[in-house]
Amino acid sequence: MGAVKGEGALDGGWGWMIVVASFMAQFLSFGSPQSVGVLYPKWLSAFQEGKGMTAWVGSMVSGVALITSPVCSACVDNFGARPVTVFSGVMVAGGLMLSAFAPSVSFLIFSYGIVVGIGCGLVYAATLTITCQYFDKRRGLALGIVTTGTSVGGFTYATLQNELIELFGLEGCLLIIGALALNLMACAGPMRPLNLPGYYLKQRAALQRTEEPEALYTKPTAIIIDSDLKTTPSSADNTATIKLLLLKEPTELQDSEGERKGGILSCSIVARAIKKRMRPYGRYLCETVELLQDRVFIAFCIAIFLLSLGAFPPVLFMEDVAQSEGLIDGIALIPLVSIVSMTAGIGKLVLGILADMRWVNSLYLYALTVTGTGAALLLIPVSKSYMGLQVLSAMVGFFSGNWSLTSYIITKIVGLERLSQAHGILMCFGGFGITLGPPVVGWFFDWTQSYDLAFYFSGTCVLVSGLLLFLATLPCWNRTSEEGNSPAKEVVNTSQQPTLDCDKVASVA
Repeated sequence: MGAVKGEGALDGGWGWMIVVASFMAQFLSFGSPQSVGVLYPKWLSAFQEGKGMTAWVGSMVSGVALITSPVCSACVDNFGARPVTVFSGVMVAGGLMLSAFAPSVSFLIFSYGIVVGIGCGLVYAATLTITCQYFDKRRGLALGIVTTGTSVGGFTYATLQNELIELFGLEGCLLIIGALALNLMACAGPMRPLNLPGYYLKQRAALQRTEEPEALYTKPTAIIIDSDLKTTPSSADNTATIKLLLLKEPTELQDSEGERKGGILSCSIVARAIKKRMRPYGRYLCETVELLQDRVFIAFCIAIFLLSLGAFPPVLFMEDVAQSEGLIDGIALIPLVSIVSMTAGIGKLVLGILADMRWVNSLYLYALTVTGTGAALLLIPVSKSYMGLQVLSAMVGFFSGNWSLTSYIITKIVGLERLSQAHGILMCFGGFGITLGPPVVGWFFDWTQSYDLAFYFSGTCVLVSGLLLFLATLPCWNRTSEEGNSPAKEVVNTSQQPTLDCDKVASVA
């Protein structure tokens, strides 16, 4: 694996090829999961399961991708973006093709939800890591273009999957989409690393150690023998023992001594090795506890959980809402899922530009968009026309672009040193929310035979999320804190916008 070296590789040149390849990788991997709402009604009619049970398929694929983000980041750090992207192509394509032969919803949860979800998580971590390595001054623009690939993919695949289902059926659609996902391997080609990953560095160090020439002659260790020791013709065994000791190497003497001490020494060595191995995990656990004791950070984690719990279900259920209310027959040429994806891409770019402005507080901007999402969700049961649902879908999609602000906010709360760890914890909260949201909404429908209560529940969760962020950062919390030491004060102060250290984080939502 060749590595590109030098500062000249940053902010241009081959970096734009990385942006194109990463954009296409996210387009191919996230296209189907982002437009899973088109497949949801077909699965309902094919398997005749409840809406709550079937909703696990769409929720697992996005939830698993976020929950496994720390593991995916570790894979990218150790093996590099190119091998991880190749492997993710096998995962995504294999999961989609397996889903074409699914005999039940339970099998779909495994093939589409877990297998495809892990593949998407690997793609997301790999593409953002390699993009951050190639860009410094234009990093925000590059990341904005790359992450828009998920939205463009969702917009395109919603219409594409609808047409493929009409022409080839549900099974044929999944097979064709899976075949397209194999192009992820081609996207991995341009991803040349700037620095060799950790695994290759370890292999190189081990190879260098084995290639070091051994000495042609090693002087034997002399052992001083007491002058009182006398040998007699009858003590031939003692003489042989003395000669053997004179020629023994130090390592052999140590081994002999270890054998004499028996199992006690072995147990102590094993215990010491285990303690040494467990020390980093204990340190990581202590740092995690410290992060969760931060008022603003724990409020942000709870807000992300509530937002994911309430805001993701519309992406999955919007088409079924229109059909259940009799607002449209079948699926429109441009489905509601496509509108959500298109406006989400616009929202990522617009909100990202606003966050770079000095006079804009990124946390308050995030809380404002969350509140707007909650208000739009509460209006969905009131809307009795397809045009109204289209407008509300556009609002939900645009405000959902606030995921691009999470890394900026985390940096201001915990600093650059703990950015990667804090981001992984935050994404786990979001992953659990996305996983639980659609099944809960589906169970509400199975219970009441209406989506009204379900969307009131979703809208309320999202509104509480926005209000929680506003309350957690009120200036009154800082009056009893020492100046300059309060995390909340750092969040409120927007005079300095720190630069993202994206080399420390492998996924930027």
